[in-house]
Amino acid sequence: MPDHLHLLVIAKQTNIIDLLDRWKSFTTNLLHGIGLRGPVWQRSFHDHALRREEAMRQVAEYIINNPVRRGLVAEWQDYPYSWAEWVSGDR
Repeated sequence: MPDHLHLLVIAKQTNIIDLLDRWKSFTTNLLHGIGLRGPVWQRSFHDHALRREEAMRQVAEYIINNPVRRGLVAEWQDYPYSWAEWVSGDR
């Protein structure tokens, strides 16, 4: 999405706050390294803990279809920044 990011992650060896802090720092350094200046990320984030396998698939489908709902593409596969490991045969 042009103005926000959705991630579905499992933090196995650390808590989600530390994981996202490290990821934000890493990606900010990469972007600053190619010339982007100024802040990249908001200080906070919104999280949602999933409890069931069914919920994980529903959230994954919501995430990959977000560009379609926003009218950016007709099919989620057409959005250049979409990727879903669990969708067999796609991307």
